[in-house]
Amino acid sequence: MEKLSVNIINQSAFALPAYATSGSAGMDLRANITESFTLQPLERTLVPTGLFMALPEGYEAQIRPRSGLAIKQGLTCLNTPGTIDADYRGEIKVILINLSNEPQTVLPGDRIAQMVIQRVAQVEWLAVETLDTTNRGSGGFGHTGKI
Repeated sequence: MEKLSVNIINQSAFALPAYATSGSAGMDLRANITESFTLQPLERTLVPTGLFMALPEGYEAQIRPRSGLAIKQGLTCLNTPGTIDADYRGEIKVILINLSNEPQTVLPGDRIAQMVIQRVAQVEWLAVETLDTTNRGSGGFGHTGKI
């Protein structure tokens, strides 16, 4: 597995994000807050992590929901996956929303999202008059007939 060294500043009271297992793709991000807060149903907020990083060019960080938090509490991330570009140097923050029918409380240090680092490519557009044909063609959603 490829290893990538990334410069990071941790201004939170918590340990750096880490992989929970050797096969994990994502690292948990924690709420860097000093007091708990409660999200009402359908309420959203921006939660700081206290982390700042410098990704190398050709990489992005994706911020994704934690499945356990989503199924157990109805808390998930908006703008998912959120992209952190290689040239961004601000604090990593997570947009949380409560999709449950009950108020949900977030405590200091709670694991609120996961971050996955991915390679990315920038495209160079080639304007053409036609595209090659495929079996699917221009069929839209559900067009493949697979159930």
